[in-house]
Amino acid sequence: MFYFNRNKSQAVLKKLLLAIMIAFYLFAGVNHFINPNFYDAVIPPYLSDWSAFINIASGCMEIALALLLIPVKTRRLASWAIVIMLIAFIPAHIYFIQKGSFLLGGFMVTPVIAWIRLLVIHPILILWAWWAGQSMHSLIPAPAPK
Repeated sequence: MFYFNRNKSQAVLKKLLLAIMIAFYLFAGVNHFINPNFYDAVIPPYLSDWSAFINIASGCMEIALALLLIPVKTRRLASWAIVIMLIAFIPAHIYFIQKGSFLLGGFMVTPVIAWIRLLVIHPILILWAWWAGQSMHSLIPAPAPK
C-alpha cells in the first residue's frame, strides 16, 4: 500500500526549492562578472556613474547571500536580505518599462515582458526568498488530534 507522508513531501520540496534558489543566486552573481555588459543595460541613467560599482556589488551580494542560504543558522538572515535586495532592484525594473523595447543580451524585452517581470515574477521571487527563511516547523501544520 502506498502511504503519502505530507510532512516529508513538504520537507523534500522545500529542500529542492532551496537548492534551486541557491544555484539561481550563485549563477546570477557570477554572471555579473562574466557578462557585466548584460547588467549595464538595465541600470537607470541616473545611476550610470555608479554602474560598475552597482554591478560588482550586486554580483558579490548575490553570491554571498546564496552561500548564506546554505547553513540553517544564517538562512533566515539571508532570505530577508534577498527580499531587501529584490526590493532595491525595483527601480531597474521600472526603468525596463520606461525604456520601452530593447535588446538585453540576445533577448528582446518589450514593455509587456517588463510589466510581467515587475508584477508577476518579481513578487514570486520575493515570496520564494521569504519562504526559504521560514523554518519547516512554521510551514507544516501540526497533525490533527486523533
